[in-house]
Formats: sequence, C-alpha cells, structure tokens
Amino acid sequence: MSTVVETVTKLVTPILEADNFELVDIEFVKEGKSWYLRVFVDKENGINIEECALISDKLSEKLDECDPDPIPQAYYLEVSSPGAERPLKNEKDYERALNKYIHVSLYQQFAGAKVFEGTMTELSESYLKLEYMDKTRKKEVEIPREKIAKARLAIKF
Repeated sequence: MSTVVETVTKLVTPILEADNFELVDIEFVKEGKSWYLRVFVDKENGINIEECALISDKLSEKLDECDPDPIPQAYYLEVSSPGAERPLKNEKDYERALNKYIHVSLYQQFAGAKVFEGTMTELSESYLKLEYMDKTRKKEVEIPREKIAKARLAIKF
C-alpha cells in the first residue's frame, strides 16, 4: 500500500504545484469490499468542489497513463479538502495552527491525560504548549512532541 501512496504522491505533486495547491495527505484504504484512494488537498484560502474535480480529472489521466498500473485492483478516487479539522502532519501545519484550537492524541498518558484539546500558545522543536480547560479552570501543559500520536485542528464548542 505504501508504494501506491508514493506513486500517487509523485504523480499528483506536479499537478498541485502548477496551481499552488498543497498536498495534505494521501490514503489508500479498504473499507468493506471496496478500495479507496483519497487525496486531500488545500490552498491558502481553501479549496472548492470544482477545483477538487479538476485535480481528480488530471490525476485520473496520469494514473491511466501508468504502465504497469500502480493500482491493479478496482478503487474509488476521491479528491477533497481536509476539512475544518485538518490534520497537522508537518512543521508547516503546526506553525499555521499556532494560536488556534487543536486536538492532540498522545501515545501514552501524560500529565494525567492521553487526549488534550485547547489553544496552542507556543511551539518549539521539542514541545508545544496548550492552554485548555479542565472543568471550569484554565490550565497549561507543555506536551513533548515525541509523545504526540496525532494532532488536528478542532472546532471549539
């Protein structure tokens, strides 16, 4: 499966760069009996459905031109925005999320919890500082970056 992701990354990157789109993530997964190739893209002011369709058409053409076929089984191609709860995958994503509300899942419990949700107030190479609510009290925690399993933007309710 990783070779599919690598191949698609090489094919889609020039398509995206030509129009200043950013590749957020690619996944190739089996759900039920069907395979899905999902390509998540974005740009500075967000992406619309017409742009997703255009990228899908161009990527589909490139995939059809490949010989041998990098994905021999039947699959559905989906090109979409990462959504409001965009994952934080790389350093640029974390930098853009500074002073924003995020959700952080940890590999193991740290400072009494395995999940934190709050505003990232500080970011360094080794940790991020999160301001969060514990019941009615405002608290801060410095989470070592190596303990973070996943992080994403979150919607505050």
